[in-house]
Amino acid sequence: MTVTVTADLAITLDGYVAGPNVTLDNPAGDGAEPIFEWIHSLASWRERQGLTGGDDNRDSELVREWFDATGAVVMGRTMYDTGEEFWGDNPPFRTPVFVLTNRPRPTLVKEGGTTFTFVTDGIHSALKRAKAAAGDRNVDIGGGASTVRQYLAAGLVDELQLHVVPVLLGDGLRLFEGLGGGRRDLEQVRVVETPLATHLTYRFVQ
Repeated sequence: MTVTVTADLAITLDGYVAGPNVTLDNPAGDGAEPIFEWIHSLASWRERQGLTGGDDNRDSELVREWFDATGAVVMGRTMYDTGEEFWGDNPPFRTPVFVLTNRPRPTLVKEGGTTFTFVTDGIHSALKRAKAAAGDRNVDIGGGASTVRQYLAAGLVDELQLHVVPVLLGDGLRLFEGLGGGRRDLEQVRVVETPLATHLTYRFVQ
């Protein structure tokens, strides 16, 4: 069984996935609210937080598809630290999440099926454990930018899914900065245009 490894991120038209000055109190960075506003009003996102209402549109369908297809998530410690309070006791993932860190911590079991396992021995170990946990579903490299870059640079991502929001941020954390490793070609798999974002899916050509 081959597990597909994806990286799924919202990104500005000029290539930023967060604003400058990301902190625990400012998890998106300065001025970066539009990067995430498109998803927080969606019915599929609110369902995952145990809420009702929201916009049940094409954007919402795509988010629901992502949740259904994803069997495990890998993320960096900064993403976990900045999201922990926001996600609360019932995080939206509802799958095993493997957190890359150099600060060990016992596994956390949350409501709804989400577990956070803290991995201290590198990206390959985290991915191996995530693949074992995912079953026949995808493993998603959830972020932040540094974590996704590490997996991209190592050639470990099969599909790149970008939600391009119509804003120029001008500063912050760029997704594709300093990748190195030379050229890699991709093929376009899907494009979905909505007023909130342009949803692009690419597959890396082997």
